[in-house]
Amino acid sequence: MDWNHPSEPLARMIPRKAREKAGAGKLETRNDLPVWQRAIQVQNTLNMDLPLDRDLVFLDIESTGLNVVRDRIMQIALIKYFKNGKAPEEMSMLINPGIPMSLEAYQVHGIHPKDVANKPTFQQVAQKLYDFIGNADLAGYNSDRFDIPLLMEEFARVGLEFDISRRRTIDVQRIFYKMEPRTLKAALKFYCDQDMEDAHDALADVRATIEVFKGQLEKYEGADYVDEEGAVVSSPIVKSVSALHEFTNDLRFLDATQKLKYDTNGVVVFNFGKYVGQSVVEVLAKDKNYYNWILNKEFSTQMKQLVKKLMKEYEQNKKA
Repeated sequence: MDWNHPSEPLARMIPRKAREKAGAGKLETRNDLPVWQRAIQVQNTLNMDLPLDRDLVFLDIESTGLNVVRDRIMQIALIKYFKNGKAPEEMSMLINPGIPMSLEAYQVHGIHPKDVANKPTFQQVAQKLYDFIGNADLAGYNSDRFDIPLLMEEFARVGLEFDISRRRTIDVQRIFYKMEPRTLKAALKFYCDQDMEDAHDALADVRATIEVFKGQLEKYEGADYVDEEGAVVSSPIVKSVSALHEFTNDLRFLDATQKLKYDTNGVVVFNFGKYVGQSVVEVLAKDKNYYNWILNKEFSTQMKQLVKKLMKEYEQNKKA
């Protein structure tokens, strides 16, 4: 794809936050305040009433993709709180990852390849980051599963051992998920103000599910959905099976196990393994052994049916 001149359809696919970073839109910010006053505002935002017996670093990473082993850091931001109570310190930098990034990643963070083309590599900034973190504990949002493992891999590549066995970690996402559970019991209480009886009895569960669904239809009638990037879907919860199917399913994926998906051109590609991102039909037309391997391994029945259907259509089109 031409990163310098994205097509109009591509531009519409890029979320508002990404477009603003890429220059397709601008955020209005207040610069009329004195520097000292802006500094106080930032300081007040960072203030946190949490006793510390060790420094604590919050971190967030933007990357070339979601694979913590294969992908690389493109941006990292850290805010360090000190156990001695001194003012928090920030560090933020763009990094040249040295490898291509996925379009999906660009759609999330909006960092263009040319934004990092002349930035330092991780190896060039690794020691600075390593020293900034020191022996601090770590915190973030989904950091236990993504940011921290990805950072550990980056440090390991340049010969720095980033040991977390003696660090404490706080995953803010886990607090959210545990304190605001998304169980059927919690849903019944939230939407219907009813307590769950005979939980995990199948008939009781399906009856409760129906009550929750009825409560959702009533509660969200006429309500818009706004995603995390600010895109608005007008009144998605309506009494229509087709509309609710579209709203509740990720239509990029063909199967429940998400092994097959559509790429940005509508081509069915593999979402796993050595052929990840490549056309299923093109790969299997050339590699018959891989086709047989899929059919004989413990992949879902749905996934196998889809693969068979795709190859059947390919053979029919080839004969036509």
